[in-house]
Amino acid sequence: MQIIRNSLFILLFLFFGSLYAQDRVLSKEEAIIKTLDNNYGIRISQNNVEIAENNRSILNSGYLPALSGNAGMNYNIEDINAELQDGDIREVEGAETNRYNASLNLNYTLFDGLGRWYNFKQLKEQYNLSTLEARETIENTILQMLSVYFEVARLTENVQVLEETLEISGERITRAQYQFEFGQNNRLGILNAEVDVNNDSIILLDTQQQLDNARRDLNVILNEQEIPVDEFLVDTTVTFIPKLKLESYLAEARNNNVSLLQAESNIAISEYAIKVSRSGYLPNIDLTGSYGWNTANLPTTSFARNSTTLGYAAGASLTWDLFDGGSTITNVRNAKVRRDNEEYLKQQIILEVNRDIANALGNYENRRIIYEVQEKNVATNENNFERSEEQFKIGQITSIEFRQAQINLLNARTSKNLAKYDAKLAELQLLQLTGQLLNIEL
Repeated sequence: MQIIRNSLFILLFLFFGSLYAQDRVLSKEEAIIKTLDNNYGIRISQNNVEIAENNRSILNSGYLPALSGNAGMNYNIEDINAELQDGDIREVEGAETNRYNASLNLNYTLFDGLGRWYNFKQLKEQYNLSTLEARETIENTILQMLSVYFEVARLTENVQVLEETLEISGERITRAQYQFEFGQNNRLGILNAEVDVNNDSIILLDTQQQLDNARRDLNVILNEQEIPVDEFLVDTTVTFIPKLKLESYLAEARNNNVSLLQAESNIAISEYAIKVSRSGYLPNIDLTGSYGWNTANLPTTSFARNSTTLGYAAGASLTWDLFDGGSTITNVRNAKVRRDNEEYLKQQIILEVNRDIANALGNYENRRIIYEVQEKNVATNENNFERSEEQFKIGQITSIEFRQAQINLLNARTSKNLAKYDAKLAELQLLQLTGQLLNIEL
């Protein structure tokens, strides 16, 4: 009877714990939103996009002029021995000279061989690449989160199945006790039922611990520390993408796969790099302008005692490196080689993506079939268990045979749960490869 009380305590604990958690169902949509808002990896990728956006700004393009201000002061004390134009010689000891100046200077590159033009385009393409890299990070993180989310869902359903199994095993002890009291069974029937309750309790407690651990893993990905693991449930509903829509996604996979899009962006960046390198063949035209003020207090030996100037100055210069020792030629050649490498890498990625999509599609179709078979298997085992339970109650089968039917049903249900979430994860992996993971409703 002590075992019965312990088992009932476990059942009540899990039952009321589940009731308490009913108000904290974490939907898949809410989990995705929390991940996008809180996950550190996604935050870092978004900051990298912000850096790339700053880099592509007009402020970093080289198209704006440079304006600087200068000011200075000089003070000299000198012994001067000077011969004037009329032949007089004048000697001054400790002659003081004070000079002051201030100016605004403007420098602007009018033409640099189109280097900054293509560099500006390159920065814009690098921004596009950074957004694709952020998207890849988001896709991987969302897929990781959903993998853990569905693991929580699977273990949640397994706990429910094990609770039902333990409840049935507890009823067996009660039935065996009554049969023993009325002389219809021996003590062995009670002991067998107690052993089964113990085993079911251990499996249930172990699965519950696995569920708590999976919830903690989910909290880490969500960066969620406020919700205790025993105070939220997840949505165990699973829906699959219609076949026609999935086929349309597969047809557009090459245009939407993030790895292929990154490869194309890298090729565009390498093309601009070639053009930037070629700008070294052309001349540079620079414009300069200044507005300055200068004043000086001069010694008596000078023509004037005080001098002040205020005015503008402008100029233009052309610089053309007719031969720079071969640096430009080398840079252009290396840029072309890097462009060729990016082309080869794209072709390699195409092969890998085609293989990965074919494998993912095969895995998905296989797991969908397994899931359908497991659903039928559960229906068969439920029917078998119901018949076995009726026969056990009227004494037509032994407790061992009834227990085997119970175990078969338990295994069928947990296998179906595993097959369901395996199929869904296979679908999500396929959607990621087709570039549609962030565009579908779960």
